[in-house]
Amino acid sequence: MKANTLMFSVACLATTAACADARAIEPPAAPTALQPPAGQVLALAAAGSGVQIYECKPTQTDPSRYEWTFKAPEAALADASGHTLGKHYAGPTWESTDGSTVVGEMKAHDAGPDANAIPWLLLGAKSNSGSGVFAHVASIQRLQTTGGKAPATACGKDNAAQVARVPYKAMYYFYTSKP
Repeated sequence: MKANTLMFSVACLATTAACADARAIEPPAAPTALQPPAGQVLALAAAGSGVQIYECKPTQTDPSRYEWTFKAPEAALADASGHTLGKHYAGPTWESTDGSTVVGEMKAHDAGPDANAIPWLLLGAKSNSGSGVFAHVASIQRLQTTGGKAPATACGKDNAAQVARVPYKAMYYFYTSKP
């Protein structure tokens, strides 16, 4: 009986190790400017789906001219199986269901391959909170974007303060320092 228990334990350990290796996240292909700093490893990938929010406002340089001004993102984050991981909102902030957060600041951007989509970004962590998955995030990539660009409709005095919620999707990759 003890031999069978030992064999079962070894099989479980081997299976667990194989499963862990199979679930390892591979860093995505991205332009050189959007690569995280050396010494960081990919810790989490999340699909973002939601809206980019814009407001029709006078430009800062010429109050007689109006433009769609970005206000904030609003998106749900999910893993590859579609399970909810958290949300993304103004800051820009990513908040996990475990309560941890990371607030980013832009380090680099690239237009990306889709002219009709918001740009790809590399962000550095400006602040972290909590003790969960986002507590130690050092860099974030926004890649594989679709949609989300400012509206093509006119923005002027007649529709000043109008808010537009433009659907978008993106993949977010979260990096931490190597252990």
